[in-house]
Amino acid sequence: MPVTATPRPTGHPGYSETLPREPESAAVARRFVRIALATWGLDELVDDAALIITELVSNAADHGRLASIRVIVARTSEDRVRLGVVDRSKELPTMRTDSNGEQTRGRGLLIVDALTEQWGTELYPWGKQVWGEIQVRNAA
Repeated sequence: MPVTATPRPTGHPGYSETLPREPESAAVARRFVRIALATWGLDELVDDAALIITELVSNAADHGRLASIRVIVARTSEDRVRLGVVDRSKELPTMRTDSNGEQTRGRGLLIVDALTEQWGTELYPWGKQVWGEIQVRNAA
């Protein structure tokens, strides 16, 4: 599927790509994020960004509607990168904090919360975007 580059006020383009709404899309999303970060010279953020986008894609694959999702990577400012996933569900994500050791899924937003400066949800008339922002170390 084609990648879209959108001009941004920071001078860095934002990138987005439509992927199938399935767990296997997490690998494609990680590769997409790595490429965007490398384009901006932000290789030091790749490990955290890969974990964040994996969790966001996994949530969208589990809870979204329709056949596709949209992955977005943008520099919202010189010192912030936003990773987002858009899906067609209006169901808001909830962060699980229970300690039931038998549950192997459902704690992905704890990872997102730990690795991001902030995260949230933007509601649209037809769905939502769940996003997380990470701090650029040594921003110029």
